[in-house]
Amino acid sequence: MQTDTLSISQDPMGAAIRDFHLTGKAGRLRVLSSMFEEDEMPVAHLFRTFKDMPRTEQRALEEAYGNVLDIGAGAGCHALELQQRGKSVKAIDISPLSCEVMEERGVKDVECTNVFNPTFIGQFDTILLLMNGTGIAGKLSNLPNLLNRLKQLMSKDGQILIDSSDLKYIYEDEDGAFDIDLNGPYYGEVDYQMVYRNVKGESFDWLYTDPTMLKAVCEQCGLKCEIIEEGDHYDYLAKITLTI
Repeated sequence: MQTDTLSISQDPMGAAIRDFHLTGKAGRLRVLSSMFEEDEMPVAHLFRTFKDMPRTEQRALEEAYGNVLDIGAGAGCHALELQQRGKSVKAIDISPLSCEVMEERGVKDVECTNVFNPTFIGQFDTILLLMNGTGIAGKLSNLPNLLNRLKQLMSKDGQILIDSSDLKYIYEDEDGAFDIDLNGPYYGEVDYQMVYRNVKGESFDWLYTDPTMLKAVCEQCGLKCEIIEEGDHYDYLAKITLTI
């Protein structure tokens, strides 16, 4: 797994976050993929407040306890809400621009680092990975690496709160059957590239995990996985704890 952070010249999301923070508006944050038509991420969504969050994210923030680690914290919307609730939270992101914005918005403990960087250490009671937290594994084959890394950062009574979506709905035909090639790559593996103004990021792999698969991989890693909230569109929140 990559352990580095982004350079500013290849950080389109960070550039969009900075523009929105400074001016209250941003240009189009384009999302490209070899698998889907071009899409757009509304930058204002990255600054949402608790009432505008989907129920899965609200539940995660309600369930968070103790010393919290927010991985891939973006513009800091989750970290800020937790701080308002009196929680101790450390926010990390691989985007230097996003980290600057979080600090300016009042997130007290921000570090620009990659969770896979072995020099990043700590013991956390709650580890948050929201906005499709399984994504940073990239590929299904790397999901055990992610879970084992999170295990290293968990306190013995800790929890991981992670959300994802089951992409099977993309393959649903008119009769309600799913046309998925079981011999091909896992259907939740996607590639993305983001572009903002003249800033183009590198293409990256992103993993959406169905709940059954997530539970199975957790079990392999000595972890217990429980689905604690389901959204409206094949999305869900999982709570992962140590089995011993």
